[in-house]
Amino acid sequence: MAARAYEQEDRELISNFEYDRLYDKLLEIEKQTGIVLADSPTHRPGYEVLSDLEKYRHETPMLSLDKTKDREALRSWLNGQEALLSWKMDGLTVVLNYREGELYRAVTRGNGEVGEVVTNNAKVFQNLPARIPYQGELVLRGEAVIRYSDFEKINEKIEDAEAKYKNPRNLCSGAVRQLNNRITAERKVNCFIFSMISMRELTVNAGDSTAGTNETTGSDADTAIRMSEASDGFQTRKEQMEWLKTQGFDVVEYELVTEDTILAAVEGFAGKVAGNDLPSDGLVLTLNDIAYGRALGRTSKFPRDAIAFKWADEIRETTLLEIEWSASRTGLINPVAIFEPVELEGTTVSRASVHNVSIVESLELGIGDTITVYKANMIIPQIAENLTRSNKRIIPAECPVCGGTTTIKQDNNVKVLFCTNPDCQAKKVKAFAHFVGRDAMNIEGLSEATIEKLIAAGCIREFADLFRLSAHRETITAMEGFGEKSYEKLLAAAEKAKSVPLARLIYSLGIANVGLSNAKLICNAFDGNLERMRNASVEDLTQIEGIGAVIAEEWCRFFADEKQTAQLDELLTVVEPVFEKTSGAALSGKTFVITGSVERFANRNELKAYIEQRGGKVSGSVSAKTDYLINNDAQSNSTKNKTAKSLGVAIITEQEFLAMVGES
Repeated sequence: MAARAYEQEDRELISNFEYDRLYDKLLEIEKQTGIVLADSPTHRPGYEVLSDLEKYRHETPMLSLDKTKDREALRSWLNGQEALLSWKMDGLTVVLNYREGELYRAVTRGNGEVGEVVTNNAKVFQNLPARIPYQGELVLRGEAVIRYSDFEKINEKIEDAEAKYKNPRNLCSGAVRQLNNRITAERKVNCFIFSMISMRELTVNAGDSTAGTNETTGSDADTAIRMSEASDGFQTRKEQMEWLKTQGFDVVEYELVTEDTILAAVEGFAGKVAGNDLPSDGLVLTLNDIAYGRALGRTSKFPRDAIAFKWADEIRETTLLEIEWSASRTGLINPVAIFEPVELEGTTVSRASVHNVSIVESLELGIGDTITVYKANMIIPQIAENLTRSNKRIIPAECPVCGGTTTIKQDNNVKVLFCTNPDCQAKKVKAFAHFVGRDAMNIEGLSEATIEKLIAAGCIREFADLFRLSAHRETITAMEGFGEKSYEKLLAAAEKAKSVPLARLIYSLGIANVGLSNAKLICNAFDGNLERMRNASVEDLTQIEGIGAVIAEEWCRFFADEKQTAQLDELLTVVEPVFEKTSGAALSGKTFVITGSVERFANRNELKAYIEQRGGKVSGSVSAKTDYLINNDAQSNSTKNKTAKSLGVAIITEQEFLAMVGES
């Protein structure tokens, strides 16, 4: 159940440490008894394929790797051979098939035997080339990941604590397995190649109706393409990886090692963990000699030419001081463990998320308990074990903010704590904080602390009050940390925010599951007619590409609430929403990268917004998918310029770009 919740439903029923402990225990039992049940998580890697995506059976099973935490075991495993040591990336494994230079198919690992077809989603991965020079058939395995930096940016835009994503892996899994690749693109999924499976020349045998079989067998029934079985000509994995780079692929970072260098190399990777922007849960050691590795064959569970190395968690014993409960604007109250500070992986830690009531109960936590803590993947503080398990009642019966009654609810088999008071101040503070956020009304200078003061002083009760603060001059200027200057700045920021894009106004209202991108989709679909938008039915909304039933139902529920609509009506008396329909004609299908200083725009973000407003896409790095690199210094020796030149990507100036769109 815990594996299913984590891998398929992005939920945690038990801690990662506890899961690993139980997994290792199960392995030991299976070794001792020789019995492996059919549904054992050690026997069936990956997630069960449950979605509506098209299914595809892999030509050969995708096995898990044998694992070790012993560095000396890695050296023994080499047995005199060279190998590639690389990151074991923590994302979603995909199989990529290129034919005649184009991405033909992308399939998730699934359960190792049957995966899901995610070709359309793979085509919008940030760094995956849509076209490559090689014209044969190329089959690769890569790991789809979301960078920590992008993960954090996504979470920063989510005000509700319960709505924030728990880790990049689960966010990536959901992004790759979307039915709408617009969401995949927005989440900035990258893919790093870690293995070449096959490389075959293509020949056409027109009229051959037997060239393929049913799609679920790993081939295509409607193709007349034959693949030759000629050798790819590579003797080593390193040669393969270097060649893949010339085709425009990003490959996983690796180092060639021997028995003499393996330990130093592992230590080197360990030193990079803290600064690594790419999620990783260990290392992989793969034999460099391809023929030798293949000759070793495989067991029923693992290939013999590779082994995974998991970091041996640095564990420290400490004392639980308290459980801090943090309320959100929807009423969810989240637990955070506070403990005596300890040194872990070179940093001092004193806090760890406990995620939900289910985990609090499974650990049998109580104040004063002796606990052990570690950093998951050497980064995220977690509770490993509770050594004393006092199980003292620490789940509050009252909301820590308003004192209202709390209740425990079941949410997909996970127990969570809620405040039942509809007037809870925390809900108000979080709602106001979301309203004034950068992607919402963008009222600068209003922190949660300031909002709390304004609410407590009776200055704001609803959103419209933020634009009437001139009536509370004396009260505000007398507040601690405020004065005339701060007050004037606040008024100026509110005045500036009165003219706001309609989509941002909609987003600011805090409609559940309606992000800024969804708000833009709905605004465009109704041509900015707010009245029609307010009265739209679920059926009307689900006709919009990218809007599903969940979003549509939350939208209708919000506008059926008289209190919410009254607040919006009052808000519309003081703000002036502006609608500008997004045009996809000018730059539709074009991908740009911006580098260097800009002259005609205030900054690069403004240029980015200009491009996106006209249907274009802006990426952070140059790849074979990039159409134009905008750089006013086209002759510079920057990395992006060099990459663009090597890939044949056009380098243009701002002036040339504006001429392209007819606005020079």
